Amino acid sequence: MSGFRFPVGRLPDEALLSGLATGDAELAVTFVRRFQHRVFGVAMAVTRDPQLAEDVAQQTFERAWRHAQIYDSRRGSVTTWLTTIAHNLAIDAVRARRSEPVAPEDLDALLGIVTETPERWALADEASSRLRAAVARLPRGQARALVMAGIYGMTAQQIADRERIPLGTAKTRIRAAMAKLRTILAAETSQNRGDHDQ
Repeated sequence: MSGFRFPVGRLPDEALLSGLATGDAELAVTFVRRFQHRVFGVAMAVTRDPQLAEDVAQQTFERAWRHAQIYDSRRGSVTTWLTTIAHNLAIDAVRARRSEPVAPEDLDALLGIVTETPERWALADEASSRLRAAVARLPRGQARALVMAGIYGMTAQQIADRERIPLGTAKTRIRAAMAKLRTILAAETSQNRGDHDQ
């Protein structure tokens, strides 16, 4: 037989992650290749900066390697686990660079990503899908204020400066967005309960 080898590319995600944990170089490379585009996509969606997204992707795989042994499949797939790590690291990276202004057009693109391509955010559970849909229903100004506060971690003053609106308006937009979000989600929850009761 000429060089028969088990096709590691067909191994399940969990097996590749176990290989990463044990330091198997071939499995580690296969693991990175399998997920690198998705991880980079998540990082890009949040950071909007290719260089920063590359750094975040590298940190994601380093963290996955360090924490591979504590992965619990009952809490979600390897894909969800890994992309959640990427998402959190990307948010941290954006917050660390918060002194750099956020371009309004970038925010609009980010809102588009939240509502149009949820897989790139890798928040695949039902609750976050409902949250994305609810954010999409908010007036644009309120949605932008909410994203700036919630994702970028900006203060009301920073939002006011960025949007060129009075501080009071920024605070009102954040409060109104949160209230509408709660109302939308509560209405959906009670509607879903009603559907189940019928």
